[in-house]
Amino acid sequence: MSSERSITVAELVEGLGLTVFTPDADFDRRIATMDINRPGLALAGYLRYHPADRIQLLGRTELSFLTGMDSREQALRVFAFCSYEQTPCVVVARGEAPPPSLLLEAQARRLPILGTSMVTTRAASVISQFLEERLAPETMIHGVLVDVYGIGILITGSSGIGKSETALELVKRGHRLVADDAVIIRQVSDNTLVGTAPPLLQYLIEIRGLGVLNAMTLFGAGAVRTHKKVAMVIHLEAWRDDVAYDRLGLDEEKVKILDTELPSITVPVRPGRNLAVIVEVAAMNYRLKAMGYHAARTFTEQLREAIEGQQR
Repeated sequence: MSSERSITVAELVEGLGLTVFTPDADFDRRIATMDINRPGLALAGYLRYHPADRIQLLGRTELSFLTGMDSREQALRVFAFCSYEQTPCVVVARGEAPPPSLLLEAQARRLPILGTSMVTTRAASVISQFLEERLAPETMIHGVLVDVYGIGILITGSSGIGKSETALELVKRGHRLVADDAVIIRQVSDNTLVGTAPPLLQYLIEIRGLGVLNAMTLFGAGAVRTHKKVAMVIHLEAWRDDVAYDRLGLDEEKVKILDTELPSITVPVRPGRNLAVIVEVAAMNYRLKAMGYHAARTFTEQLREAIEGQQR
């Protein structure tokens, strides 16, 4: 389940504590893109490729350029700049006051004019980060997300296979729970997925026979965290004798979540297997691979050299 996200200008104002210069504007205008535009070319009169659907950020350069025009030219440029209905809002940086001509035209078109005391580059960074968090594509996955040795591991599998019990054992062993049963995963950049718990399920874990438990209350604040980058997926499935499971670890599976591929391991489940230990070792092995050491490939290469040595 994924969704295209947007927020209102009112949410931007509340989230960043921005100053409002046009209180009667339309604050229900929606922001659907993470990009920000500094409209120097638009104020110079070149509007052919003007990205009007973005937040328009005015810094000292744009304001000095605008106020340096004569009143007639300034009015014409501001009229054209404010004429786009899809423009969500204009943000003025450095604590500067917007020019009267801009305020007058914006009020006539109910275009929100906002302000911030931050310098322009800092304002662009803060607004971009806020939009990335709020507008990132997201999906909800049935599973458990845990932080094991600093590695975010998403445990998936059919209902009743033992995902929550494995997470509970990992928490007892000193690792941290992020989400149980439902995991909201957001794509915050091209190759980065971040998982969180739905607000109603935060810190909760369901164990059949015991019911719903609060991991933070039981094990302390160090046993949970609110979000974690997802690094790999471990899929639990019931052991089947007719399946030839990988015994060397040479087969590297991938699973695609949103637009990002993650390494995936399928772990067969049967009585007597300590799944928590397997997940711990999988996390440590992932870190070793990231450092350039691949145990299965090393073993295979040594085995090949031994066989070739005997044949000589």
